[in-house]
Amino acid sequence: MERHAAFRIMKKTLFCLLSLVLSHAPLLAGDWISMFNGKDLSGWKSNEEAEKKSGVFTVKDGELVVNGGRAHLFYVGADGKASFRNFEFKAKVKTTPGSNSGIYLHTEYQDLNWPSKGYECQVNATHTDRKKTGGLYAVADVMDQAPNKDNEWCDYTIKVDGRRIVITIDGKVTTDWTQPEDWDPAKTLNNMPGRKLGEGTIAIQGHDPKSVIHFKDLYIKALP
Repeated sequence: MERHAAFRIMKKTLFCLLSLVLSHAPLLAGDWISMFNGKDLSGWKSNEEAEKKSGVFTVKDGELVVNGGRAHLFYVGADGKASFRNFEFKAKVKTTPGSNSGIYLHTEYQDLNWPSKGYECQVNATHTDRKKTGGLYAVADVMDQAPNKDNEWCDYTIKVDGRRIVITIDGKVTTDWTQPEDWDPAKTLNNMPGRKLGEGTIAIQGHDPKSVIHFKDLYIKALP
C-alpha cells in the first residue's frame, strides 16, 4: 500500500511539473494563437480615439463588430509586441449590404489615416468599390464579382510564406501572388510606398460610417 501511495504522489508531482513547464513554454511555429476572446478587445489597440471617434470597434454576442467610420484596430498581443513574418491567419467574416473593410498584414500601429505599412486584404461584397473580397488591394485585386455574400459568414484565410501571399475564401483560392524580388511599390503603386513584405502585425479596418462588418474566431500561427 505504501508503494502505491508513493507512486501516486510521484506521478502527481511529475504531472504538475510538466504542466508548469508547458504553461511557460514559448509559442513555437505551428501553435495557433487565439487573437480574440469574444468578450473584449484584450490584445488589440485601436486608433479610433486619435481619429476622434469612439465605438467603431465593439464586442457583441462573441463577435467583433466594426461600425462607425475610418479607424483601425491593431493586434498587439498580450505583451503589446505582436509581430509575424511567415504566418497563417484565419477568421470568420460577415459583410452587410454596402459595407467595406480590410485585413492588413505586416503592418504596425499608427495614430491616423490608412495604415502606411504592409498589404491590405480586401473585405467587400457589395460596396461600390469594384475591388472585392479576397483580393490584395491595388496589387492583385478580385474585380467586380465577390466570392462571399452579405449577411453570411465566410471563412477568410491569409498565408504569408516568404514572398508569397495566398488568400482563400471558403476554401477557394482568390489570390496567389508572389512579390517580385525587385518589387518597388514607390514606383509601382501611387501613394502606397509601404506596400511590401517585411514583418508586422494584423489590423482590422473600419472604412466608412455606413460599413458594418462582423468578425469572429480570429486565429494566427507563425510559420517557419
